[in-house]
Amino acid sequence: MARVAMRSLNKKYDEVHAVIDVNLDIHDQEFVVLVGPSGCGKTTTLRMVAGLESITSGHISIDEKIVNELPPMDRDIAMVFQNYALYPHMSVYDNMAFGLKMRKFDKPEIATRVREAAEILGIQQLLHRKPRQLSGGQRQRVALGRAIVRHPQVFLFDEPLSNLDAKLRVQMRVELKKLHERLGTTAIYVTHDQVEAMTLGDRVVVMKDGLVQQVGDPMELYNEPANRFVAGFIGSPAMNFIDVRLTGENGGLWAESEGMRIKVPAPLTERLGPHAGKATTLGVRPEDLRIAGDGDDQDLCFPATVEVVERLGSEILLDVAVGPATMVASVEPTATAKVHEVLRLAVNPARVHFFDNETEAAI
Repeated sequence: MARVAMRSLNKKYDEVHAVIDVNLDIHDQEFVVLVGPSGCGKTTTLRMVAGLESITSGHISIDEKIVNELPPMDRDIAMVFQNYALYPHMSVYDNMAFGLKMRKFDKPEIATRVREAAEILGIQQLLHRKPRQLSGGQRQRVALGRAIVRHPQVFLFDEPLSNLDAKLRVQMRVELKKLHERLGTTAIYVTHDQVEAMTLGDRVVVMKDGLVQQVGDPMELYNEPANRFVAGFIGSPAMNFIDVRLTGENGGLWAESEGMRIKVPAPLTERLGPHAGKATTLGVRPEDLRIAGDGDDQDLCFPATVEVVERLGSEILLDVAVGPATMVASVEPTATAKVHEVLRLAVNPARVHFFDNETEAAI
């Protein structure tokens, strides 16, 4: 059972505290993605699991066995790197077989494992070629094959798709997901791309400044972000944030800013009651805004001036000015909005978020 557990995991480089008290359980056969901006500690965490970085404090266990002092080769893991790390003078076959040869596997066993991995990845016809004769996508498959032949307990992926073009990245994401379903091996994947995280992960770990901000399945992070950072990082285009003041009126609450005044949805009124009279942050995703119609509740609408119209085919993104603030709305592709036009936008009342200005935690 390839369960990975991290307990009070810390990593310091002199005065830099790169990873701070990470506690995480990764279940057998689970695909977990560590995501966050550059410098958040995700790759350092992965390298500590791999044994490529020493641990300042805390411990890591794989299959209930603490591995802090074990060298990488004894941890029964396989790692796929961002830069492929293929040997240029070796054929694809020899690149995939190299690790097994170093571990003194018999030639027939090596040949069987390489053929099986090549079949899974669809690279049987490439086994005789050298890396320089391969495309980026093919090289990435070889790097994956080199990991697969090991039959490891845990796969570790360090931004393996970042060197591929956009179309190939989408294709390889699908193939990685299929590969995980087929192999059923525990996987830890590091990326800075939140779309990759959302599409690949059974669970996603969002990190910032060495701290875990939230752990959950992709839709939990999208629908119920724990704080403003997670809300802004997960989702594309990013969530809109507006500084508002909550004011009470006739038993209800209103969120007010210069250029906007909307009624707080009834289900949120009790929760936000203690914040009445205080400055807070309103968060609303672009897809939860629409051009208002006659049937919309006017208490949930506000005027906006169109500044930019981005026609993307399946949707139109409107960059709008709301008082001194700017927002993005994702509207139907049939919308006829024009630059400089003043229109009214309606908010989906079930999809608004509020954040404490001091702690940035979701209210």
